[in-house]
Amino acid sequence: MGKFVIKPAKNGLKFDLKAGNGEVIATSQVYKGDKTCRAGINSVIKNSGNAKIEDQTKENFEVQTNPKFEIYQDKAGEYRFRLKARNGQIIAVSEGYKALDSCLNGIASVRKNAPGSKVEVLEQEEA
Repeated sequence: MGKFVIKPAKNGLKFDLKAGNGEVIATSQVYKGDKTCRAGINSVIKNSGNAKIEDQTKENFEVQTNPKFEIYQDKAGEYRFRLKARNGQIIAVSEGYKALDSCLNGIASVRKNAPGSKVEVLEQEEA
C-alpha cells in the first residue's frame, strides 16, 4: 500500500505519492498551506482512476479530455507524465523514465497506490 507524504517546501508544502517500496511515484506543486495540499491529494485520488492517457510522444496523438495523464519527453529525452484534474490543473508529475513502458508502469502505480493511501506529515524536510 502506498502513502502520501506531505512535507515542507520552499514557500509552502508539497506531497509525494510513494509506492509500498518507498519509491516516489509522483510529486505535487507547492501549496501555500495544509488545507490546499490535502485538497491536491484528494484530487489525485479522485482523478487518477478514470484519467485517460494522452501520449504526446506519438505523432498526431489524440487529444484527450481532462482528467488525463499526459506523457511527454523532457529535454533530456526521458519520458514523464503529468496528471491533470478535470479543470486542467496539473496535480502531480513524475520523475524521468528512460523507457515509455516504465512511464506507463508509473501511471499504473499511481492508479494502484493513490486510492486508500494514508497521509503522513513530515515536520521538516528529509535530508
